[in-house]
Amino acid sequence: MVKNARKGLGRGLSALLADDRPSAVVSVTDITGDNGASSGRRRLPIEFLERNMHQPRVHFDETALDELASSIKERGLLQPILVREIGPEKFQIVAGERRWRAAQRAGVHEVPVVVRELTDGEVLELAIIENIQRLDLTATEEARGYKRLIEEFKHTQEAVSEIVGKSRSHITNLLRLLTLPEKVQAMVDMGKISMGHARAIIGHDDALGIATRIASEGLSVRQTEALVSEGKDKQKRQPRPGGTASGKKMKDADTLALEKDLSAAVGMKVSIHHEGEAGSVSISYASLDELDELCSKLGVCGF
Repeated sequence: MVKNARKGLGRGLSALLADDRPSAVVSVTDITGDNGASSGRRRLPIEFLERNMHQPRVHFDETALDELASSIKERGLLQPILVREIGPEKFQIVAGERRWRAAQRAGVHEVPVVVRELTDGEVLELAIIENIQRLDLTATEEARGYKRLIEEFKHTQEAVSEIVGKSRSHITNLLRLLTLPEKVQAMVDMGKISMGHARAIIGHDDALGIATRIASEGLSVRQTEALVSEGKDKQKRQPRPGGTASGKKMKDADTLALEKDLSAAVGMKVSIHHEGEAGSVSISYASLDELDELCSKLGVCGF
């Protein structure tokens, strides 16, 4: 059943899930892809609906919600909310939580819905993809969505690219953001720094310190890139006879760049240590699940 659902997860997703923009009401057949025998369009009391606790979206813009609520007051909720029945008078929202929240603010008592029979896996996958295709996700929220599609649903980056209609390089670049410290990712989520800022400090030893400075001083992306470059130049100019104070030799720019590319490819932190023609590569994992994922990518059995 999951495979069949995936066929409609690409360009046809907007028709399946509906949209927040006012438009003509979509028919049951258009949305469900069937004749409505197993699911259909209806109106339900708004209190019958409940949010999906595994909803990937964390942040809802309050101003945008107020604007949507005003539109709903004036013209009603024209697009249905996709739900599945989970009990008597209980329906879980699969897609459309933003509309549901706005409808509550607008004082609406009933909302149009489309009820579909979906497995837990399909609900999660649809919710992730639906959120990714929205325009107001932060870069790190989008990256986490891609990571879940890859890890939980075993999609390749190429498959994810086809599903969401974005280039593979776009997906790869966003996944690299997840190698940043969690506090820096949180700053991206809160809008304190942009994706451009975050990309400039990927792999930097003091990424959090620079991110904090960006937020407090209002540095532009170009200023951030110059700051990072200046730090690298200083490191190159400082004499390092025999290595650093800790006894370790400084890594050159090519090695650091390769570490970034490998980290993006495996989705985990990769460190390269080499001496002359020999060396070693180490991969850090945060959990046994990540170790299993790495083993799977390398074609060996995990735990």
